[in-house]
Amino acid sequence: MSHLPRLRIQRTALPRNALILTDTPRPDCPVCEGIGGIEHPYGNPETGEYEGSDWEPCRCWDEGLRWVLLPLPRLPERLRRRRGGYSDEPPF
Repeated sequence: MSHLPRLRIQRTALPRNALILTDTPRPDCPVCEGIGGIEHPYGNPETGEYEGSDWEPCRCWDEGLRWVLLPLPRLPERLRRRRGGYSDEPPF
């Protein structure tokens, strides 16, 4: 099914911080009801326990349709969050 893209601006972090223009699902889609796809949960056939879900994208949108509008600069090293816990240095 061919469609006109419904565009929105998003921020992405991979592969680099940037603002992108991307397609969105059709809100009135009768197949996915505007979610953009259909979830298929599955379980273990022996125990019946839930094990995960498969995601089938709907044809009302193209999740690969995106354009980089503006690459965002990286924060200087001193302003990046440190990983690995809290500091006991004052002020806390």
